[in-house]
Amino acid sequence: MSLVVYLAALVFGTTSVLLFRRPRTAMRNPLTLSTCAAIVLGALVLVCAAPATLATVNDLTGVPNFGAPLTYGMLCAYSCAVLVLLINWRGGPRERVRRLVLRSMAAYGLLAVAIVVLFALADAPTERLTDLDTYYAGTPFMREMILLYLLGHSAAMLVMCAVCVKWGREVGGLLRAGLRLILLGALLDVVGFQLTKYTAVVARWSGHDLDFLSTTVAPPMASLAALLCSAGFLLPRLLPPVVAHWRGLGDYRRLEPLWTLVRSVSTAPKPPAAWWQLPQARLQWREVSIHDALLTLAPYFDHRVRERVRDTALRAGRSPHEARLAAEAAMLTDAARRAAAREEPPETAGSYRLHATEVSGPSGLVELARALDRPPVGGTASGGAVPPSRTIPPMAEPEEPHVA
Repeated sequence: MSLVVYLAALVFGTTSVLLFRRPRTAMRNPLTLSTCAAIVLGALVLVCAAPATLATVNDLTGVPNFGAPLTYGMLCAYSCAVLVLLINWRGGPRERVRRLVLRSMAAYGLLAVAIVVLFALADAPTERLTDLDTYYAGTPFMREMILLYLLGHSAAMLVMCAVCVKWGREVGGLLRAGLRLILLGALLDVVGFQLTKYTAVVARWSGHDLDFLSTTVAPPMASLAALLCSAGFLLPRLLPPVVAHWRGLGDYRRLEPLWTLVRSVSTAPKPPAAWWQLPQARLQWREVSIHDALLTLAPYFDHRVRERVRDTALRAGRSPHEARLAAEAAMLTDAARRAAAREEPPETAGSYRLHATEVSGPSGLVELARALDRPPVGGTASGGAVPPSRTIPPMAEPEEPHVA
């Protein structure tokens, strides 16, 4: 069972690394800091509750069952961290948030102290690694200690359920999805972990043996509940940037035809040397390089090519927007050919703003890149048909900004 608990703790704790990847920024953000604290403490609870950890702690301290108050105290800290996270997540006036956080920390701090004091007063000489709650359910002071830690954790989970239900009615999107995951995890904790613990302990009081609920059912339910809660906390924070980077990677690839055409004339500075960069950073450098190349090619734009291809596209039944993109793709291809051949700019050259430069973001460049891949609908100024996607021999081929 220890291996399963350790694996759950590893998965649980690793998620905090995703949020804490920039320590300086994270330390200044109460929401990020409280999220990481709750996740790390939850992972530590799982580690401390593993039988192998309990046995090691007992051996190192020389005190039978010393791992019990350690685990229960850690569970109090986790319950407090969950409440603090909800307070920071909800937000509000700074003084109110600070006051609620301090009250939560004070309450659970006193609870942890009470657990340690009760353990010190109790007589628990027999080491129990998996069934301590039921074995000592009727022992003075141990009984109170067990009830205290269960009640403290129940209070935190019930408050979290109430907040998730109330807040879930006021928000939408990813935040609502995250709240539903948290609610599911909290309910699983209440029913699968706490209710089974209470039932097993009360059964002991009445002379019955339902220890399997505490030793077999409760631990995996607690691990699964913790994982669901962590997923709910992380979903609204991590999914938007993940989706943005995924879209950035797609746009980066879709710009390849356009970049292949104009890279020979781009004079944009190379990106900083690094062994790895996120897709959004790679896309930004490609955008900058392409826009720089478009400025360089602007004097070579032949408007006769553009007008001819536009009229042909309109006669072929394309929409005005599609016709404009096809015309600009043909004009750009012709301009790249002229620049590569070191020809003089055409007499019809003049100021013209491409659609790709009129819109923000990479969407305009992506549309132009797609137009380059479509079948040509017009010819060059010299009358020869040049497929818009044709690669023009470079004047002096530079290396593409590359990040290994």
